[in-house]
Amino acid sequence: QVQLEESGGGLVEPGGSLRLSCSASDYPGGTVAMAWFRQASGKAQQFVAGFRGGNTFYADSGKGRFAISRDYAKKTVYLQMNNLKPEDTAVYYCAAGSNLRQPELSVPSRYNYWGQGTQVTVSP
Repeated sequence: QVQLEESGGGLVEPGGSLRLSCSASDYPGGTVAMAWFRQASGKAQQFVAGFRGGNTFYADSGKGRFAISRDYAKKTVYLQMNNLKPEDTAVYYCAAGSNLRQPELSVPSRYNYWGQGTQVTVSP
């Protein structure tokens, strides 16, 4: 059983930055995919960024502003978020899965493991 724990959320002004962290107890087997999703109040979960093998993928909403990275030895995935906007306000979740095909990276149901989420609020 893989356990994920997010941290790093908080309140930030528009234009500010935050770095989220996701610490994993272990990696799932097979080809690992890990991703960040977010869910704003009253809205569906939305893919933010992820990696599969050595490749990274981003939703259009975060391209040029967000960067996903990982420290393999520490079993930690990061999401650096710059130039934050009020519409980035959401609970951000870390997810992990195995053997996802690239088109499946943005599909929440394809991930087996989820963290509890961390709140990001962007407001003046």
